[in-house]
Amino acid sequence: MPTMSPDALIHQMRWRYAVKKFDATRQIPDDTWHALEESLVLTPSSFGLQPWRFYVVTSPELKAELPALSWNQSQVRDASHVVVFAVRSPFTGEDIDRFIARTAEIRQTTVETLAGFRRVIVAGLQQIEQAQRLEEWCADQAYLALGNFMTAAAVLGVDACPMEGIQPERYDELLGIRAQGYRTIVVAAAGYRATDDKYASVPKVRFAKSDVVVRL
Repeated sequence: MPTMSPDALIHQMRWRYAVKKFDATRQIPDDTWHALEESLVLTPSSFGLQPWRFYVVTSPELKAELPALSWNQSQVRDASHVVVFAVRSPFTGEDIDRFIARTAEIRQTTVETLAGFRRVIVAGLQQIEQAQRLEEWCADQAYLALGNFMTAAAVLGVDACPMEGIQPERYDELLGIRAQGYRTIVVAAAGYRATDDKYASVPKVRFAKSDVVVRL
C-alpha cells in the first residue's frame, strides 16, 4: 500500500540536488538516520549477494581529514554523515557461502537445499570473471546502493551529494577499509543544505522525457 502520492515523490525528486555546501551546524536526527541505514541494508543486489560494506563517518576529527582526500571538497567535512560505499575485494567463493548460510538462516532451511541456487550463482559469476568484469560487477552493486540511498534521503527531506572526486586508496588507508577486505568505490555526504548554497535554486538541466524514456 503506497504511503506517498506520485505527486509528492516527484516533488521530492525535483527538490533534491547534489549539495555543494552543507550547513555544518545541522545534524540528521537519529531516527531519520536509522531509516537511511535501513535503506542501505534493504538495497537490492545481483543474486542478492550484497558484496558491500557501508562505512559511516560522523567523527568531526575524521571528517576534517577527508577534504584532503577529496580534492578539497568541503562537503565531506561539513555534512552530518558521510557514507563510504565499499565492496568486497576480492570477491570469492567464501562470500557466496556466507550468503547461502545467511539465506538458510533467514528462510529457516538448510544449506543443502540451496545447493542448486548456489550453482546458479557460481556459474553466473564465473561468466563475469571470465570476461574480467568481476571487480566492475562489484562496483556496479555499490552504485545500486548509492542510488537507493539518494532516493531515500530525498524522500525524507535529507540533502545529499554523491562524490566520485575522491582518492579511494587514501580513504581505504585512513578508515582501514582495505585491511578488512574491502575497497572504496564512491562516497555520499548527507545532511542539510546551507542557506547560501547558490546551487539550491539553480534549475535542473534534464533532457525532455521524450528524449530519454522510450515506451514500447
